[in-house]
Amino acid sequence: MLIRRYKSSDLNEMAKLFYETVHSVNIRDYTREQLNQWASGVIDLEKWSESFLEHLTYVAIENNIIVGFGDIDKNGYLDRLFVHKEFQGRGIATAICDKLEKSTGAERVIVHASITAKPFFEKRGYRIIRRQKVERKGVFLINYLMEKLL
Repeated sequence: MLIRRYKSSDLNEMAKLFYETVHSVNIRDYTREQLNQWASGVIDLEKWSESFLEHLTYVAIENNIIVGFGDIDKNGYLDRLFVHKEFQGRGIATAICDKLEKSTGAERVIVHASITAKPFFEKRGYRIIRRQKVERKGVFLINYLMEKLL
């Protein structure tokens, strides 16, 4: 597996990975209605690309396929961390997260973790600051504001 910096040419594959992962992996913790609001399939690609370029963004590549990606800002806000639905449980999220945490330069990392991702972050030493009820177009989802001191 190769982990490298984001390139604009990665964007469409990352958007597809995000949608498919949310709809297949997170289904055990969220309803179909919640997933449809979280990952509707309509992404402002220009805004996403700007965010990825502004943040420190890494993609994991295996056999010329993007199998995961993650991004963090200069203040230590870990915005996105997703692994391809067919590559779960292989250490990809761990490798990306290790790189993001080491590269941020911040004193702590903050993340809004899904119910599904919460155990992953807890194993990495993150602690729950609070449970949150987030609204997406009239539909409520539970997530957790978590932090890790570096």
